[in-house]
Amino acid sequence: MTSRRICVLLQKKLGLSLFFAASIGALGLAATLPAHAQIAANIRYDTNFPIISPVSSRHGMVATEQALASEVGAQILAQGGNAVDAAVATGFALAVVLPNAGNIGGGGFMLIHDTRSGKQIALDFRESAPAKAHKDMYLDASGNVIPGSSTHSHLAIGVPGTVAGLELALSKYGSMKLKDVIAPAIRLAEQGFSVTPYLATLLQAERDHLGKWPSSRAIFFRDGRPLQAGEKLVQKDLAHSLRLIAAQGAKAFYEGEIAKKIVAEVQQHQGFISASDLKNYKAIERQPVKGNYRGYEVVSMPPPSSGGVHIIQMLNMLEHYPLGQQGANSAQTLHQLSEVMKLAYADRSEYLGDPDFYKVPQKGLTARSYADELVKKINPERATPSAEIKPGQPQAYESDQTTHYSVADQFGNVVATTYTLNLNFGSGIVASGTGIVLNDEMDDFSVKAGVPNAFGLIGGAANAIQAGKRPLSSMSPTIVLKDGKPFLVTGSPGGSRIITTTLQTILNVIDHGMNVAEATIAPRIHQQWMPDQLYFEKGVSADTLKILADKGQNLKQAPVIGKTQTIQILDGKFYGFSDSRNPDGKALGF
Repeated sequence: MTSRRICVLLQKKLGLSLFFAASIGALGLAATLPAHAQIAANIRYDTNFPIISPVSSRHGMVATEQALASEVGAQILAQGGNAVDAAVATGFALAVVLPNAGNIGGGGFMLIHDTRSGKQIALDFRESAPAKAHKDMYLDASGNVIPGSSTHSHLAIGVPGTVAGLELALSKYGSMKLKDVIAPAIRLAEQGFSVTPYLATLLQAERDHLGKWPSSRAIFFRDGRPLQAGEKLVQKDLAHSLRLIAAQGAKAFYEGEIAKKIVAEVQQHQGFISASDLKNYKAIERQPVKGNYRGYEVVSMPPPSSGGVHIIQMLNMLEHYPLGQQGANSAQTLHQLSEVMKLAYADRSEYLGDPDFYKVPQKGLTARSYADELVKKINPERATPSAEIKPGQPQAYESDQTTHYSVADQFGNVVATTYTLNLNFGSGIVASGTGIVLNDEMDDFSVKAGVPNAFGLIGGAANAIQAGKRPLSSMSPTIVLKDGKPFLVTGSPGGSRIITTTLQTILNVIDHGMNVAEATIAPRIHQQWMPDQLYFEKGVSADTLKILADKGQNLKQAPVIGKTQTIQILDGKFYGFSDSRNPDGKALGF
């Protein structure tokens, strides 16, 4: 087959520009892709057509943003551990090897399919606001937001939830002991690992924020500058903290030596977290949000995540369109996606928040009848300006620096976990003596009504700051079932782009018949209502962009939209793919 023919077929299947497709279809294994999509190692060729292949295995799979953490999870599975055991081990390992997003000083969500009960469980270990938090805590005397106060200060830190969440998951749904699943993370922290070029770039980008604090400089700097690629990152204090957790459980973090050090760090700099805030923190087990799309059951996170609600809301709208016939990334499909996204994100600004503090109209937002009304607002030939879109009337009442990982085991269990520090390296503050990077999750609240957060998202009363409340999130760990059995496990980091990234992964597999590798590398778009811009990745064809512009879409190129970690289970076999937009990621099976 000629390289030209390969390019045309790839263009049709993935919606790539001819230039982008040609880079994959070039003859030989040294295929060249854009910098954010280097997947040469995952391309194999047969005699007729180049197939972009995911990793495959017979017994289990782990996909994460850091190869060392994937190895930890795969080792646990190989030892006979289940998906939850591997997920907890992976979560602690990522806290060591992915310090910009992996964490025990942050929080997140875990979605579990438990094969014993056949049920799905949503674990909420999102950070919470300290007892002293109040709605005006980031405003000056004139009522204006104080720059950086909700992102790079001790006031930005929410009460961490990761340790409580991982312990709860293991104790209820795992099969191994905490000390055994934490042991690999302790070794990585104690012995160190080589800084990758990607991590070195992140450290350099955040040198001002990390370098501001002596405790952070002591770990991530050498000779007055951030660690460089090839140098070893050793984290002795973090190893000590992990040993305490391994021996004493979450109590070490929330009441013991670690808690005392976190409180001392925060209060020394006029932050709000107290000993009682830590002691009173609890991870919560919630009911997942569920929907159906073209014969598949979609299960995702409920509030305080907005992800699951709006993925299902958008799928309900998109089921009105023959996406498979229209083609992936065709102008018609992308226009429909953009308009659907606007409607969902408008609702997000009004109706989503912590359900323990605000009555979220979840049933109304995910009702098919509501979707039927919303799609009537979509003009197939013309983009509706965001300024003309207001939150609808449903009835019946995170960040580039987040990370997601997916796990599936030989027993039928699967786990999708998304957790975060919020921005890169969170607040940039390490609690002295702990090695733990602390989050800046308070910025995910609406610090002032109508003022966008770091991701440009606007919120109101539903997500206002309140003591003990959990900030709204876009994190969307998602499981797709077919005939009651796990079919797809996916999720992504990316702040406000998490929801749309996860949505497009599902569409690429179900509507467009892509394998998880193809579904991952296909160019993505994102539209979040405000600002009124349709972001797109390099690779969308020039002809498609022109048609979209003619329809009134306000186009803006984005360097990267999301970084998924996805596993597909098909005919008793596992297929995994780690998004090549992050070169450090890896999918591993056994």
